[in-house]
Amino acid sequence: MVSRKELFARCRDLIAQRDEETADFDTNCILQDLLGDRNPMFAPQLPVPDDKAQEILSLAQRRSEGYPLQYLLGQWEFWGCNFKIGEGVLIPRPDTETLVEQVLDICRREKMTTPKIADLCSGSGCIAAALKKELPNADICAVELSDKALPYLRQNMELNGCDVNIIHGDVLDSSIAEQLIELDILVSNPPYLTAQDMRELQTEVQHEPATALFGGEDGLDFYRAMTKLWKSSIKSGGFIAYEFGMGQHDAVKAILEENGFTDVELRRDGGGIIRTAAAVKALSR
Repeated sequence: MVSRKELFARCRDLIAQRDEETADFDTNCILQDLLGDRNPMFAPQLPVPDDKAQEILSLAQRRSEGYPLQYLLGQWEFWGCNFKIGEGVLIPRPDTETLVEQVLDICRREKMTTPKIADLCSGSGCIAAALKKELPNADICAVELSDKALPYLRQNMELNGCDVNIIHGDVLDSSIAEQLIELDILVSNPPYLTAQDMRELQTEVQHEPATALFGGEDGLDFYRAMTKLWKSSIKSGGFIAYEFGMGQHDAVKAILEENGFTDVELRRDGGGIIRTAAAVKALSR
């Protein structure tokens, strides 16, 4: 049997061949998960059974080949909650917490304690679950089309104790939009990568579902179609909030304004990139 210290070194060496910067973090995450120990290196001389060591080395090898760490572990944290994930569902990212924060700020400012919210292109359900955790009395619906993502969405709502209505359907289907009316807030992190982005994807991202990534030639297809279709579902004075890619903020702002939304507020993520926008549906006269 090898010691934890020896196993860590072997795994780190494997992963460092691909990415020196993340090798320590990735190795520690794998050991934490498979050894069931939050601080595996506090006892570096503890022996690791051969079968367990082989399993850990196998994951390190796959990571060194560019397979996403999050898929290897089968779960990832978002907003302090754990989400089950795997191939077929988009990996939750810290950037998306900016969108959650913006929606929560709207609710605090407008004194909404029981808002009616629709989360479109819900994927793993990380946005819907985070909002439900912070707004327990909110009426939240999550809409997702993918047959592969849907089981994760349902599992994550149960895992995190979130009573969220799940609709299996296409966000671009008018019959779905007609089911959800008088919304206080519509929130979405839709596919927004351009055709050029898709051609230049990192190896890790290539494992994620293209349907959750590709937003058309300029990355804006979903923003155009969803805003036009769903604006009637939002009540006058209600809000729409989107996440988007780097450099897309002016185009998304223009799409919102063209569809009768005003007071567009742009927000930067933790890396300083303008990442989200929220706007108000003009009051009916």
